[in-house]
Amino acid sequence: MGMRAEMVRAKVMRVKGAKMRADGAALGDERLKAEGQRYQAAARAAEDRARASRSGPRL
Repeated sequence: MGMRAEMVRAKVMRVKGAKMRADGAALGDERLKAEGQRYQAAARAAEDRARASRSGPRL
């Protein structure tokens, strides 16, 4: 997958995690809130990997 596609995928994951976390907070569901936080953490890691692949050596 290309760097741009990875970035888009990571952004979508981050938004989905934020929605889950907000829904969990609104409903008082700690499990949903924690799952949203995990989604957001995974998205941040994916964004970091995509950025790192972009800044690699160019030939």
